[in-house]
Amino acid sequence: MNNSIMKKSVIFASKVCLSASLSWSAFAADLPETKVKFVGTWANLSVYKEREQPFWADHIPAVSNGAIKTEVTSFTDMGLKGGEVFRLMEKGVIQFGSTVLGYVAGDDPENEAVDLAGFSSDIDIAKNIADAYKPSLNKVYEKKYGIKLLALYPFHAQMMYCRDPISGLDDLKGKKIRTFSKSLSEFVASVGATGVNMAFGEVVPGLQRGLVDCAITGALSGNLAKWHEVTGYLYELPVGWSMVMMSANLQAWNNLDPKVRDLLDKEIAAWEVTAWESARNETEQGIACNIGSDACTAGNKASMKLVEVSAADRKRLDDIMRTVVVPKWAERCGADCVADWNASVGKLVNITANAK
Repeated sequence: MNNSIMKKSVIFASKVCLSASLSWSAFAADLPETKVKFVGTWANLSVYKEREQPFWADHIPAVSNGAIKTEVTSFTDMGLKGGEVFRLMEKGVIQFGSTVLGYVAGDDPENEAVDLAGFSSDIDIAKNIADAYKPSLNKVYEKKYGIKLLALYPFHAQMMYCRDPISGLDDLKGKKIRTFSKSLSEFVASVGATGVNMAFGEVVPGLQRGLVDCAITGALSGNLAKWHEVTGYLYELPVGWSMVMMSANLQAWNNLDPKVRDLLDKEIAAWEVTAWESARNETEQGIACNIGSDACTAGNKASMKLVEVSAADRKRLDDIMRTVVVPKWAERCGADCVADWNASVGKLVNITANAK
C-alpha cells in the first residue's frame, strides 16, 4: 500500500471511529439516570474480581456516561451461599445477579441442562451447548420464575483434587468426593464413590478432617482457595464447567427505560464473549499453577501431581454420560424439558434423552 492510500485509509478509519464515538456518546447522553444493583459470585475468585465486578462497577457507568449508576457486591459478602440468589431474584429482592447453575439444580432440573457431568471435554463444546439451550432456559425462567436470563458463562474446567494418590477413575471407588450438583453426584456414584454436597468454603477443612477424600471445583478456583495445600493430586478430566447464569428480575428489567435495556443487552452480550475466553485461559492457568509451572501468572505456584486422563477413562466417562447421567436427569426434568433438550443440546452431542 502506498503512502497516499495509507493516509486516506487512516483518515477514513479515524472518521468512522470518531463518528461511532460521537453517535454512542449522543446515545448515552439521552439515557435517563438509572440505578442498578448487582450481586455477583464468589468475592475471592476471578469470575467476580476480574469479570463481574469490573464490568458492573466500572464499565457500565463509563459507557453510559454516568447515567447508569451501579451498586455491586458478591453473594459471599452478603453472607449467602449462592442458591439463595436465584430465589431472591425471583422475589424481586435482588434486581440483577449471578450464581452457579449447579447450586440451583434442586430448584429446577433445567438448571443442569447446559452442564451435565462429563458432557463437555473442552470449552468450545461447552460454549456450543450453552448457546443452544439458552433460549429454552430463558423461556423457563420467564414463565416459571419471573427472571430474565442475560448471559451464560463458565468458571472454567472443573477437575478433581484428591488428597491421596490416584491414577484414574478406578481409584475413586470407595472415596467420598465433594460435589455441587445432582449430576456430579450421580457421576461419582457410577464409579463407586459417594458424592458429598459441600459448600465451596467448607472444602479445605472438610479435606483436613477426612469428611471428603477428593473435591471437584475449577482448576484455578481451587488453586486460589489454596486447595493444593491439603491435596496432592489433580485429575485432569473435565467433569463440568461450573456454568454461571447472569439474570435479572423480569419486572425490574421491564421497568427499565428501553434505551437502558438496549445498552445493557449489547454490553452484556459483548462481555459474555470475553468471559468465555477468560475461562479458557483460567483452565490453563489453573493447571500450570497447581503443578508449579513457570507459565503460572494468575495463581499460587504449587507442587501437585497432574494425573493425565487415559483413553479408557475418556471412553468410560462417555459411557457414564449416556447410560447414567442423561437418563437420570431426564427422569427429573420431564417430557417438555427433555423435548427442548433433544432439539438443541441432544443434536449437538448425538444423544436422545427419554423422560419416563
